[in-house]
Amino acid sequence: MNFRVDVWEGARIALTSLRSNRLRTVLTTVGIGVGVCTLLAIVGIIQGLNSSFADQLNKIGSNTLQVSKFPWVMNGDWWAYRNRKALSLDLVEPLRNASEHVVAVAPMMFINAEVAFQNRKLASVQTMGTSPDYAMTSSVEMAQGRFLTEADVDNRSSVAVIGAEIGKVLFPGINPVGHRILVDRRPYRVAGVIVERGTVLGQNVDLVVMLPYPAFQGHFGTQRDVVMALAVDQQENVPRVQDRLTETLRRERNTKPGAPDDFAINRPDQLANMYKQLTGALYGAATGVGLITLLVGGIGIMNIMLVSVRERTREIGVRRALGARKRTIIFQFLMEAASVSAVGGALGTAVGMAIAWLVNFLTPLAAAVQPMTVVLGVSFSAVVGLLFGIWPAARAANLDPVEALRHD
Repeated sequence: MNFRVDVWEGARIALTSLRSNRLRTVLTTVGIGVGVCTLLAIVGIIQGLNSSFADQLNKIGSNTLQVSKFPWVMNGDWWAYRNRKALSLDLVEPLRNASEHVVAVAPMMFINAEVAFQNRKLASVQTMGTSPDYAMTSSVEMAQGRFLTEADVDNRSSVAVIGAEIGKVLFPGINPVGHRILVDRRPYRVAGVIVERGTVLGQNVDLVVMLPYPAFQGHFGTQRDVVMALAVDQQENVPRVQDRLTETLRRERNTKPGAPDDFAINRPDQLANMYKQLTGALYGAATGVGLITLLVGGIGIMNIMLVSVRERTREIGVRRALGARKRTIIFQFLMEAASVSAVGGALGTAVGMAIAWLVNFLTPLAAAVQPMTVVLGVSFSAVVGLLFGIWPAARAANLDPVEALRHD
């Protein structure tokens, strides 16, 4: 009997055995399937998080900086940051001149206000006072009309640039440009509508009104916290610019030598690093849960295969007496273990992909399972079956034919 015949015979008997012990086969399959499903579902969700977060950072821009009282990643007392001295508009020019690589500096101040047009209203809309440079610091594109101009700032013009969603809600089927909206019951002429941008770090940036900052201060007062947004000519110059900004801010704010900075210079890569730490921990947890579940499933396969060997001792003895080789017996039991495990892996993969699809359908996350992940999931589950089937297969092959024939 050659090896090819051994393989075919072992496979045929293994499949026959699996069909004749359906309940045992199903229970073993479920154990492996749960492990693979858990692993793939979590990995798919994390991949969706990665995609969504990368998209969010792209909207912020890798060559941008923000100067604020508050760091984006806080590791201390919130009140300590809150009590820092506020930034002032006097910093715009010093920051612009801090480095030749700074191409734009836009002050930003915020308040939530009611926005209305005729009988349509939107409550608590983010209203921002800023300058024309904001278009460069945030890669703003216009769908209609224009952005703010230096003339708007110099003349304290009562003009507004609105987000795409405000245009849709307040001006259905109408070009908003030229119409007057009421922001906190004060009229502003719409100069332009921004291209739809979606959400950035959980905030709907299409639901925003932008005013020239002098008009904003004239309306809402000058006691608002100021945040400075800066654009740098090239991403590789960002660290160098940050150093120059630190020197400039400490000098302009009269920070004493040796005293800690009383401001924060925020960069998108700080968020990226924090996110990598978070997802790294999630990946570790997901891998651990999946491997433990697969280990439990593998032990289940081994135990069930050992029971199968004990129940089929006489059958094995008969086959050995009729000339079946050890390797045929080994292959038969390994085939059973690997088949059950692979089927469990395939079912677990299908359920895991379905969960990822549901997350993608029901939430903003672009959860997805990559094809290579599917291949690895099924392959790894089959390997688990092979590894945990080795001992039962070896025990079956090493049974003494005479003793096996005497087994009741």
